[in-house]
Amino acid sequence: MQLPSEERRAPARDDDSGVVASATRGPACAEGERADTVPDDARGRFQPDHLRSVSDAVCHLDRRGRFVYVNPAAEALLGRRATELIGQNSLKCFPATRGSVLQERLTAALADGRPRTFEYLYEPHERWYEVRVFPSPVGLAVFLRDVDEQHRAEQERLAELRRMTAVLEALPSPTVLVDGDGRIISVNRAWAASEDLLRDDGPPGGVGEDYLTVMTRGLEPEDHAVLAKLLPRLLAGQGDGGERTFQHDYARRTRSGQAWFHLQAARVDDAGRVVVTHTDITERVRTQQELAWQAEHDDLTGLPNRARLLELIGEAAAEKGRCAALLLFDLDGFKTVNDSLGHEVGDALLCEVGRRLSEHLRADDAVGRLGGDQFLVVAHDCDDSEAAALAFRLQSAFARPFEAAGIPVPVTASIGVALTTTTGQADPHSLLSDVDTAMYAAKSAGRDRVHLFTPGLRDAARWRLEVASRLRDEALEQLVVHYQPVVRLDTGEVEGMEALLRWQHPERGLLPPDAFLAVAEETGQLIPITRWVLSETTRRAAAWAAEGLPLRMSVNISARHFSTETLVHDVREALRESGLPPEQLTLELTESSVAEDPTRAEDQLAVLRGLGVRIAIDDFGTGWSSLAQLLAMPIGTLKLDRSLLTAAERLAAGGTHAVLDRIVALTRTLGIRSVAEGVETAEHLRMVRAAGCDLAQGYLLARPMPPEEVPRWVARVRAAGGDSCALALRSRAG
Repeated sequence: MQLPSEERRAPARDDDSGVVASATRGPACAEGERADTVPDDARGRFQPDHLRSVSDAVCHLDRRGRFVYVNPAAEALLGRRATELIGQNSLKCFPATRGSVLQERLTAALADGRPRTFEYLYEPHERWYEVRVFPSPVGLAVFLRDVDEQHRAEQERLAELRRMTAVLEALPSPTVLVDGDGRIISVNRAWAASEDLLRDDGPPGGVGEDYLTVMTRGLEPEDHAVLAKLLPRLLAGQGDGGERTFQHDYARRTRSGQAWFHLQAARVDDAGRVVVTHTDITERVRTQQELAWQAEHDDLTGLPNRARLLELIGEAAAEKGRCAALLLFDLDGFKTVNDSLGHEVGDALLCEVGRRLSEHLRADDAVGRLGGDQFLVVAHDCDDSEAAALAFRLQSAFARPFEAAGIPVPVTASIGVALTTTTGQADPHSLLSDVDTAMYAAKSAGRDRVHLFTPGLRDAARWRLEVASRLRDEALEQLVVHYQPVVRLDTGEVEGMEALLRWQHPERGLLPPDAFLAVAEETGQLIPITRWVLSETTRRAAAWAAEGLPLRMSVNISARHFSTETLVHDVREALRESGLPPEQLTLELTESSVAEDPTRAEDQLAVLRGLGVRIAIDDFGTGWSSLAQLLAMPIGTLKLDRSLLTAAERLAAGGTHAVLDRIVALTRTLGIRSVAEGVETAEHLRMVRAAGCDLAQGYLLARPMPPEEVPRWVARVRAAGGDSCALALRSRAG
């Protein structure tokens, strides 16, 4: 510590007191050597030899502030020899210390006799020193060391910590700063206020506490294990792939309920300090949970939806060695409920059905809504007999009406049942398809039925899919019409032809209408097909008439055509384009199609009858129409189903009076012509003639034939005398 020469020459004054201590400019002491205790000379006797080897700067001042002793380390620092300082007043030698902290502390030590340790900035040199003062009976022993580098480094560290703390305070999430040893060195205000978020038994950890220990009070063991593994690696700079951060989501119970947090730790410097934030993500997690729940559950009933049911089916199918059952419920007539009572009642009914099914299930079983009015039950550990018993028990749940929006609504269900395999390899979609096929079979069998899936049903379902697909594509071009003659029973003359639709399948050959028309009706293709048939048959009849074959054409019409209310228009268009007189066209309808909506049917049939088109009721004896309904309809022909011939034949064999003639007599009384279908034997022909039927058709008389064969067949009949019945009997006898 070099002082100006004029200061060195300044005379000492007895009233000046104070000390300037010296400091070493290197190591604080020689290795293993530090003057941490007051030597003997500081207690009253000077023993210079003891202090010469001490690396700290050491000096002794008397009670008036004069140098009494200066060791070599102090000489080197002050830039003055001891002989220049001994006896001189310290304030005179170093005036910059006057009024400083150094003077105040030395004066206080002399006054109370207590030692002091403090740091002091000597402004002329702008360096920091550590000062240790030990009072003695004769004055003060002062030990000093140069700690400027350490002090400035510590101040910079504290300044950086203050800056970092300010940054932490700006963060909204509870945040801590952890040093390289894993201890908390700073926390933000959010952390201090996070008692309700992070702990239930007191305030969160504070500065100086071990962070991992603190977090044992806030994390579940498995979450704490993750933190205990990753944090030390981050502190040591050993993050995976050189990463300087990691994150982990955890949940815990708080005073406010279940909460979720996103923990993110980031190493901020090479000293190993790590910032850890705990962001409350409870709202986000709950939103995600709600979205996940909605993704797997039906909005209306709260039951598992199709996606979740497929997962449940997969889980059930994966249970090796155990069989599970799927039960698919399709409500019968649900559309009628919606149409008549409104969708509000329909929705309430669906909720009530789901609730009642849930009440009747076993503990491990599950029920969900596939969509629309379909519910699926997944029953675990269930063989075929148990599945059947469960199906019938659940079917009984529909015995009582359902209370929907205050209205009692009776409803039944068609139930399909399918079993998983015991290998655990069944595909959920395939199983769902199987049980849907079984349900379809139950629905087709008359509704309110239970049907167990069989492989044959799968083949039938695949065929329906093929039919539905082809009917939309090339199948319309593969449709053909065959014609079966209708003859007069009194003369055997050929009166007309019934058009019978066929499908010339490229692989399966010629298919009857039963093989594809039901699917066509389900898929909405029946009306376009019927329009084509009307066009084709009226054109064909007009062409035959032009060739001298005036044959009345009979075409079958479905009930679906009534509901579309396009029947009148479609018939008019076919007649207009073909030029066929309306009187030469007969439309055949089944009893059930008329009975399904008699008012709508009657209105349209009346218009057609007014045009001159004849109306016939087909398959009489198989439906449930009353005679009153038939009498109200504008029909001109009643076609007696083959089943009536069979029943009449059986009754006649038993000696019972024939009933066929009475039915025919009744139709004649109503002014309706009768046609006997299914005449296949000579006895059949005799019976229908005896009963007084007007017309007949059947294999005995002629089988359905392609259009090109019709003229040849009619020519043979005419060549044989024109009596097709006599020709048929001769051919059978021969």
